[in-house]
Amino acid sequence: MSGQSTKPLRIGILGAARIAPMALIGPAKATGVAQVMAVAARDPERARAYAAEHAIPNVAEDYEALIAHPEVDAVYNALPASRHADLTVAALQAGKPVLCEKPFAMTLAEAQQMVAVADARGLVLMEAFHYRYHPLFARVLEIVASGEIGDVRRLEAVFSTSIEATATELRYDPSLGGGALMDLGTYCLHWVRTVVGAEPEVRAAKAMIGATGVDISTQATLAFPRGVSAEISCDMAGPVRATLEIEGLEGRLKVINPLAPQMGHLIEVSVEGEEARRETVSRDPTYDFQLRAFVDAVRGAAPALTGGADAIAQMAAMETIAAMSRA
Repeated sequence: MSGQSTKPLRIGILGAARIAPMALIGPAKATGVAQVMAVAARDPERARAYAAEHAIPNVAEDYEALIAHPEVDAVYNALPASRHADLTVAALQAGKPVLCEKPFAMTLAEAQQMVAVADARGLVLMEAFHYRYHPLFARVLEIVASGEIGDVRRLEAVFSTSIEATATELRYDPSLGGGALMDLGTYCLHWVRTVVGAEPEVRAAKAMIGATGVDISTQATLAFPRGVSAEISCDMAGPVRATLEIEGLEGRLKVINPLAPQMGHLIEVSVEGEEARRETVSRDPTYDFQLRAFVDAVRGAAPALTGGADAIAQMAAMETIAAMSRA
């Protein structure tokens, strides 16, 4: 293990995805902890063009060939959610750890299957909640744990943006796992679950369904143990906003842009009787921290914060919210 630790982890990308240059290709070059060795896409020509653009040395003819490639040690599944379960399971069965994009799966049953295979093989399976590995969220959790704002009573998480409904936009295709909840709301849910450190009961949920059958927006009310409540809201047709507000018995903490703090962020702590305090932390990319964490997990240096058990709990709540919002 120690001999391998100085060598970059060789990763193959499933999908010539728009997210991969920011989520993996750039971070691999910046951190040096990994090397992108191969890519595969549904269209081999597109894969070849993608490889040429990003200096990826190998192009696999299909997804199965990438998984089997002898120069690929681990797999980054950047495909739509509809191909997360089958190809992640295939990679795990081939003995290769997987960094899987969010949303982790289409259903809870798929998530459970994926994690069962990873556990049986003793392999890392990590959901790509990149924000979770950044110092910003570590600082948020530190402030909450310090007791400065008192016991947490209520949280509000919002993520909205404007996504044009084009014919090629995956997030408007229900068969690919599209919709506001799956794409945006999953972050809101994960933020509040992570802060509270417990699993919620879904009390209410509503959605606005668009012409293609996906939710354009979804809101949900959650109840956590010890009387903690949370409201989450996501919208694919709203103004750009990503915020998390945490109310305690003695104060309030607001986080502007917990999603991508490298693009600007702010922590504001307000305690009764004191002047509000504002903080910022590192603006290094969330994806750099995520890649280091994945490599560390693969090498046994530290467990993944967004591993299998977390992914199952997340998907269980997502499924309940989705069902209730359409009832």
